[in-house]
Amino acid sequence: MLAFVTRAMGKQAVLKGAGLVKPVSVTRIPGRYLVHQEGLPKLPVPPLRQTMGRYLAALQPIVSQEELEHTRKLVEEFQSPGGVGERLQKGLERKARKTENWLSDWWLQTAYLEYRLPVVVHSSPGVVLPRLQFHDRQGQMWHAAKLIAGVLDFKSMIDNEALPVEYLGGKPLCMNQYYQILSSCRIPGPKRDSVVNHALSMKPPSHITVVHNFQFFVLDVYNSDGSPLTVDQIYVQLEKIWNSSLQTNKEPIGILTSQHRNTWGKAYNNLIKDKTNKESVRAIQKSIFTVCLDAPMPRVSDELYRSRVATQMLHGGGSRWNSGNRWFDKTLQFIIGEDGSCGLMYEHAPAEGPPIVALVDHVVEYTKKSEMVRAPMIPLAMPQKLRFNITPEIKKDIEKAKQNLNIMVQELDVKVMVFSHFGKEFPKSQKMSPDAFIQIALQLAYYRIYGLCCSTYESASLRMFRLGRTDTIRSCSQESLLFVQAMDNAAKQNQEKVDLLQKAIRAHRAYTDMAIQGQAIDRHLLGLKLQAIEDLTTIPEIFMDTAYAVASHFNLSTSQVPAQTDCVMCFGPVVPDGYGVCYNPMAEHINFSVSAFNSCAETNAARLSHFLEEALIDMRDLLMQTPRSKL
Repeated sequence: MLAFVTRAMGKQAVLKGAGLVKPVSVTRIPGRYLVHQEGLPKLPVPPLRQTMGRYLAALQPIVSQEELEHTRKLVEEFQSPGGVGERLQKGLERKARKTENWLSDWWLQTAYLEYRLPVVVHSSPGVVLPRLQFHDRQGQMWHAAKLIAGVLDFKSMIDNEALPVEYLGGKPLCMNQYYQILSSCRIPGPKRDSVVNHALSMKPPSHITVVHNFQFFVLDVYNSDGSPLTVDQIYVQLEKIWNSSLQTNKEPIGILTSQHRNTWGKAYNNLIKDKTNKESVRAIQKSIFTVCLDAPMPRVSDELYRSRVATQMLHGGGSRWNSGNRWFDKTLQFIIGEDGSCGLMYEHAPAEGPPIVALVDHVVEYTKKSEMVRAPMIPLAMPQKLRFNITPEIKKDIEKAKQNLNIMVQELDVKVMVFSHFGKEFPKSQKMSPDAFIQIALQLAYYRIYGLCCSTYESASLRMFRLGRTDTIRSCSQESLLFVQAMDNAAKQNQEKVDLLQKAIRAHRAYTDMAIQGQAIDRHLLGLKLQAIEDLTTIPEIFMDTAYAVASHFNLSTSQVPAQTDCVMCFGPVVPDGYGVCYNPMAEHINFSVSAFNSCAETNAARLSHFLEEALIDMRDLLMQTPRSKL
């Protein structure tokens, strides 16, 4: 789902002390971005036999011996010389030669645009930012103004093609996703959606949309000379918006975007039949980003606060609260509550987590700057309120959307946990990868609850390659299974447990390295399957096999999204009986978000969080209690 990547920037990338991303050059050099992109290698197509062998290894800890033997026969048949697998492999290799990236368009279509469940909960992640210290609308307005100015500051680097190139293992990464997140929006279709990006149009947008009390406004954020509005100017404009939207008896038109994509596609076509509605919708779609000024949510204890904010970011709390204060199709929506809650949600089709988090880190640092420029207060035009004509049919669609969204809200169980016993420095002190350490702890937690292992998805970045998105790190391995079985076995000595832990960590590390080099199995298998569909041939039996269904059913869908900011990303499970787990390892603590569905009696977010905390502590204690000389 969300890309794991170490944001190791070049020396010029980070401004010491301030933490703000520093541009490579403040002046625009047209074509600099393209030159960088063209220098990146193309995504390889892994060898067929390599993928088949690794596929069987991945099945070993999650299917029965009988199922594994059946699949082994199917694999032999599939990869036999002159067989169907070889023919599909050649088709993929031809595609790889002819295109910039053989996978990227297929992935965008199948993973996102053809996915018909609502983007809310099922696809769009949220980000929980640290609580802000204000409790009134002035504080809310000031912070929103600073945040908007911070995003515009980051946008200037994108516009000038001056973003510092990111590196992973000394290799430059594809920067394309940064150019997709502003001035873009998802457009619903009856069977397939599309994404429109206005950033590169002849006349790029100069406005954002602000939504308050379910009412949308166009706010121009640039002066006539092309300079961005100052924080003072933005504050004044936000005050005007607030005062013009005090009545809440408006239809929450934005809630329509929370629907099943086919349902929303039909409602959308009906909505934009009206000229006024069409113009208003287009203004939202074209805007650089959206800012949601939310009403305060019901108060909860400090312990539950972050979890409640996570739900606020993911779905807005329901039709009675802030869910109508959204346009869920918009790529970037920053959310600032009157009670100090703050974060964002983003529509996943254009980008993974790391570019979003890089933007967040920049904006958070920007808002801490005290020396805000005070501008001469030139009178600014009133922000334009977007009008909607609500017919009885549209009103009926809104009521239906409210009901369905409220069911989703009741369905989602989210727990945000700050693990305070140690952070990423402890695994590092043991010469272990922090990410691998956390992933093995997740395997141990799941095994302790269910007595078995499951298919586990961790996102791996393919950004070493042109237009690269993600592949899957399969964290459940034969090595992780042997460790979790041994961990609570009293007959096993500590030294043996440590040895097995080290083997599990090394196996995870090796799979991660393989995945980021474009040699993992999941996208290759998907490509072979889609090639068969494109060739209009019968779907090969290997993809109709029970083992393939088990391997594709990710009970644990996980992602590491590291940030400098003390925040955490959150997302819903990808299967009805699964969990969504995201984490941000800080130096001395780890931020986790865990989600599950309440309708599944077997899953519980708080329970997995509790077992995860215990697993991490037990693994640390195991390492600390084993004599160092033997390590």
